[in-house]
Formats: sequence, structure tokens, C-alpha cells
Amino acid sequence: MTASLALEYAQKLIACESITPARGAVFDALEEMLIPIGFAVERFVAGEGDDNPAHGAPVENLFAIREASGRHFAFAGHLDVVPPGEGWKSNPFQPDIRGDLLHGRGAVDMKGSIAAFVAALHAIPADQGTISLIITGDEEGPAIYGTRALIDRMQTRGSIPDACLVGEPTSVNRLGDMMKIGRRGSVNMWISVAGTQGHVAYPHLADNPITKLIAILSEIESIHLDDGTDWFQPSNIEITDLTVGNKATNVIPAKAEARLSIRFNDLQNGEALVGRIRELVERGGGTLTAMISGEAFLTPPGELSAAISQAVEAVNGIRPEPSTTGGTSDARFLTKICPVVEFGLCNATMHKLDEAVAIADLEALTEIYRRVTFKMLSA
Repeated sequence: MTASLALEYAQKLIACESITPARGAVFDALEEMLIPIGFAVERFVAGEGDDNPAHGAPVENLFAIREASGRHFAFAGHLDVVPPGEGWKSNPFQPDIRGDLLHGRGAVDMKGSIAAFVAALHAIPADQGTISLIITGDEEGPAIYGTRALIDRMQTRGSIPDACLVGEPTSVNRLGDMMKIGRRGSVNMWISVAGTQGHVAYPHLADNPITKLIAILSEIESIHLDDGTDWFQPSNIEITDLTVGNKATNVIPAKAEARLSIRFNDLQNGEALVGRIRELVERGGGTLTAMISGEAFLTPPGELSAAISQAVEAVNGIRPEPSTTGGTSDARFLTKICPVVEFGLCNATMHKLDEAVAIADLEALTEIYRRVTFKMLSA
């Protein structure tokens, strides 16, 4: 029963257009799935402003809980999706089964995993323990008023889980080959160097900011942050943009700008990296603006990762590789309140045209989630 429910639920969620920041119908659909199996559902909108995702608001969030004595196990995820883009073979918000695949935006990232988890709950007795769902409409966007607002709400009501599974699509070549036990941190920085505009034939009357910026970037490029750790690859600094905007061939420009991104492991921290780069930039005559998207985090192999490994091996015959590769996720916020591991569907088509999930994987993931949930509540 639960396997067919996963497909049914995934179709219902995909059918709700929920480009970030998501609100409304897609949350209605999830709430309708949860109430019949005993969940109390709390929905709220956080943030103020218009519908421009860059402004970070407003965002709808959902916290659902089925309380019982014993342990508290949580599942976290997001109902918002990235824009589908042009060129789909079918309407991205009309679930389309073609052969063994279910197509639609969000099929793997991550409406499919939410559907599988809710389907799995039908096989978990209500008195087994407390189960909650932490679901946001703002993971693909700025993530300002999403999971962080949910955590604040959970802390206020005293509903902190013992552990949390995040349903991001972590599998690579087949379902169950990888889980994420941590992620690198991320910080973006913008460098601006001012000069004095002038004629190229009279350089002594001008001040070329490009020369200064190149010197600054050369220093940054020579920085060696670390060699990585047992669980993390080396931290890396990448220059991602260089802008002058000078269309004239005989003018020294008045300003030059650059952007860089640092992905860092748990040997580093965002504030220290910003301070290090800022000192270098200001010494070279520039200014720096920075935005830390998240700190590096690690949940060392333990109870939750073991439960996931055992469930995957029982269902698919393999053990997932614990990894910290990839970009950031909302696990970076949740790790501050409890142990967190990410595990979900294959990520080959996420954010791509004709995003699709294998129906067999939906069924297998449902059983994996059922086993993990039962194990974590029984420990």
C-alpha cells in the first residue's frame, strides 16, 4: 500500500506549481496527506516584502508533528522548486509517467522524497514515538525565512528532535550509493576597487583600478587554505567574475570589480575567511562585501548514518558512501539543534529539463525511510 501511495503523493505534489518561494496549494496538498494519519499541522508565513526571491520573502513553512512518548525523529525538506525552463517534453507541473519514470519539476528535488517519507509513515504505529516534518518553501531561494524560521518556531514550542533526516537527492549512480554526513561552508565576496578616470595617453593624470585589482586577485589566488581532512576535500577559492564595463579603448576606467566564492571545510570558518580576505583587499586599495551562506558542518558516523546504511543494504543490497561533497543544503541550519544526515533519490536530473524519478526508486525509498524511522524511534 505504501509504495503505491508514494507515487500518488509525488504526483499530487508535482501537480502544484511551487517555484521558489513556494506558498499555498502545494502546502495544502501535503497537509491533506498528513492530517488523516494523525499529524497536527502548523503553517505560517515568515518575512515581509514582494514575490521577488532575491528579497527573501514572504515564505510559507510547515511544521507537522505526531506526538507520542519516547524518542523524536524528524524529516526535513522543501516543497519549492527552481524554475523549469523551456524545452520540456511535457508540462513540468503535470506529472507524466513515461515508461518506468515519473517526470515533473521536483520529482527528485525533492517532492519525491517527501512523498516517500509520508507514505512510509502509514506503516509506523502512532505510539512508536514522536515524528515531525520540517518543510519549507524557501530552500532553492535565499533560505532566509525558511528552515531558520522553522527552527525558531520549534525551539519556542520545545519540539527539538533527537535526530533529523533531510531528504535531499544524495544518490549518484543508483539509489542508496551515497549519503551526506556533512557539507562544506560557503561564502561569496564582492571586491570593488576605485580609481580615477582619464585618457590612456596621460596615465599620470589617472589612477587605473584594474592594475590594483589584478594585484589583489593575484594575492588571493596564491592563498593555500588547507589540505582537507578525513571527511572533507580541501577548501578552495574561486574567482567567479571580473567586471570593468569599459567600452572605450582610450579611457582608463574609474572602477573595477570582481567576485569570488570560497567553499570551505571544518578547518575554516566564514568570519575568519572574510576577515582574511578583507585585510588583503583593503591593503591593496579596495573594498569588500561578503555574504556567508553557511558554515561547514559534520555529523560523524553514528546512530543515524548506521540506521540509513542498514536500511539501504536490506532494501537495495549496497551500503551508502558517507560523503561531504556537493553544495549547501538546509542541513547547515538543522545541524545546530540535532544530528543530521541527508539521504534521498538519485540526483542526475535535478534542476534539469525533464526531471524524472524512477518509480521503482520511489517504492524502494519508501521502504528505506520506513526502516530508518522505525529504527530511530526504537533505539
